[in-house]
Amino acid sequence: MSTPNKRREFIRNISIAGTTMLFYPALSSASGFFKGSPNRKVVIAVMGTNSRGLYLAKAFAKLPDVEVGYICDVDSSVLQKTIAEIEKISGKKPQGFTDLRKLLERKDFDGLVIAAPDHWHTPAAIMALQAGKHVYVEKPCSHNPREGELLVQASLKYNQLVQMGSQRRTFANVKDMIARLHRGDIGRVYFARGWYVNDRKTIGKGTKAEVPSKLDFDLWQGPAPRRDYRSNLVHYNWHWFWHWGTGEALNNGTHELDVIRWGLQADYPTKVVSGGGRFHFSDDWETPDTQTITYNFPNNTGCTWEGRSCNSFNSEGSGRGVVFYGDKGTIHYPGGNSFTVYDPANKVIAAVKDNIVVDAGNTVSPTADLDGLHLLNFCESIRGNEKINAPILEGHKSTLLPQLGNIAYRVGRTLQCDPSNGHILHDKEAMSLWSRQYEKGWEIKV
Repeated sequence: MSTPNKRREFIRNISIAGTTMLFYPALSSASGFFKGSPNRKVVIAVMGTNSRGLYLAKAFAKLPDVEVGYICDVDSSVLQKTIAEIEKISGKKPQGFTDLRKLLERKDFDGLVIAAPDHWHTPAAIMALQAGKHVYVEKPCSHNPREGELLVQASLKYNQLVQMGSQRRTFANVKDMIARLHRGDIGRVYFARGWYVNDRKTIGKGTKAEVPSKLDFDLWQGPAPRRDYRSNLVHYNWHWFWHWGTGEALNNGTHELDVIRWGLQADYPTKVVSGGGRFHFSDDWETPDTQTITYNFPNNTGCTWEGRSCNSFNSEGSGRGVVFYGDKGTIHYPGGNSFTVYDPANKVIAAVKDNIVVDAGNTVSPTADLDGLHLLNFCESIRGNEKINAPILEGHKSTLLPQLGNIAYRVGRTLQCDPSNGHILHDKEAMSLWSRQYEKGWEIKV
């Protein structure tokens, strides 16, 4: 519970502007705030660089004392483009690989950054851990819940760092917001609502097609059982096919649900309900374009998440975000590095702001000017100077929430869950979606 003095302090300190410049040295190198670690250079390899992966490779290359030494991609044109971009930034040409297994034979790099399609995230991460590499894996950390459990086991067995791309865990003002929630500034926080909207277009009706000569489709599928190449699959539309992707709930909802779970101090749910459908277009898109998911947690809290892939009308003034509801007030978080605190009468008592603009509809990096904080945290953790801010156990818990939402959607009923691990109770059909089949020879072994 907040004291009168704290409330007066909030009112006096309504706005904090420009805080990102204090925390992201790549944006403020001229200030002399960061001179680079005296310990050693960190060498990174990046896997999957068509979109988000290209952004990550370039962002890592701009960090002090970090070298992007290797690029791995199954598309030769993407591979060469990324190599050229990194050479332009760093003045040094990284070595390219098509096959991750060959890359992992190299001993002279520290960490693997994984931005390949979702079905590759856990298999690649575990292979990297077994090769003695630290891992930065984009969200979602897994294609299905069992993979998340295996990744947590592997991180412990091989004693390597695994950071999930839940970058809001590193944003200074978001950490401040969570601290305020946990110390009771809006009383007992009992419910949260998250959302994400976009204006995605139809993917049409694809056909079986010849694989482009530049693409190694066998390696692209990797651990997934083989399917024919389709004209509307690569490079982005795989997100909307259950066989390779996980839909909008994991593509974007993982971020809001991570913040929600963090704020509510909740781990695994007791009940999950989801509804929605592919409402806007009639095409090959399999996952819902419109979806709501509701959760109950054992600490007498709950939340909802809403995703609208094909209608970009904002909610609460932003394309993504979270509202926390307490018995003595409310906090509105619009998805970046700012938030507003309201009293029970909806009067603003604190507005903590950052001058970085968030582009919620950007499919590559809506928080581009903030993400470097999270990447730097990974590198500093490799050096031993920091602890990772999004360890894989937390990443698994936050990824599991939208996975359970998708399972509830697919079976069309409420899931009852074990609050100790999230496992689905008394529903064999739903629990059959807890894991998946793998292509022969690609089975995950920890």
